[in-house]
Amino acid sequence: MNGSCLEFKNPIQDAISRVRFAPQSNNLLISSWDPCLRLYDVDCSQLRLEAPSEAALLDCCFQEESVAFSAASDGSITRYDLHSGISNKIGNHDDIATCVEYSTETRQVITAGFDKKIIAWDIFGAKPLVYLRNLDAEVESMSLSGYELIIAVGSSVDIYDLRNSDKCVQSNKFCMDVPIRCVSSIPYLKGYAVGSVDGRVKLEISYPSSSNNIGISGAFVTGDNVGYVTAWDAKSRRRLFELPDCANSIASLTYNNEGQILAVASSHTYQEATEMLVVLRFLLPPPSRVYMI
Repeated sequence: MNGSCLEFKNPIQDAISRVRFAPQSNNLLISSWDPCLRLYDVDCSQLRLEAPSEAALLDCCFQEESVAFSAASDGSITRYDLHSGISNKIGNHDDIATCVEYSTETRQVITAGFDKKIIAWDIFGAKPLVYLRNLDAEVESMSLSGYELIIAVGSSVDIYDLRNSDKCVQSNKFCMDVPIRCVSSIPYLKGYAVGSVDGRVKLEISYPSSSNNIGISGAFVTGDNVGYVTAWDAKSRRRLFELPDCANSIASLTYNNEGQILAVASSHTYQEATEMLVVLRFLLPPPSRVYMI
């Protein structure tokens, strides 16, 4: 299994917060604490965009191939035209904005932060729609699959339906009250995976009552705070393979749309050394680095 490191004319000077592949291409979006949003064309090994920000960027996502969003430490949510490089703020959280996702179903930007709010921004209208104002804790991680919004709040996973978001449709407590570091939805099944700060990973799958399935197929990948990336069989929970360890923590992982390329962001982080970062993708010290596997 071969890998290569992305080369930047101006190296990323601070921790990487997120990497995401575009919906249909091998363009890679990179947010970081330096603070800057970058768009890298993996096929051509070329940096397409470098957009500086006024605050550290904690998350990013695509709306489509030419439009992206970021969430920043000053609470701002920003929209980027990736062709022109023009950016504009669409709103602000009252505290650090930690998560951003785009819903193609509702055509809204969904964000969360340390102000204990989840907000849906109507980028085609004038006012934001606030889903929840008083959560029990700060939102550490969020994942979106169709109309299902999954958020990690403390040691619990809360699920909301974007079509009727007045109340939580399901809430699951993680074992032993251990804080959750990351949550990721499973795109081809109704379920999710969570990773805790002590390194444990849990899969939660919901089958219809008529289903005869007793397990799930496919694989998922985890990255930890000491530089290891491991692929696991989702059904047997057995390790498939482990990549050569990186020099720094694994800050973020993402597969391209075909599931053939894995981008691994190796970076120093602001987490404690005992914590584990887990970013799951299911398959059919500075400078920070991004590896293509």
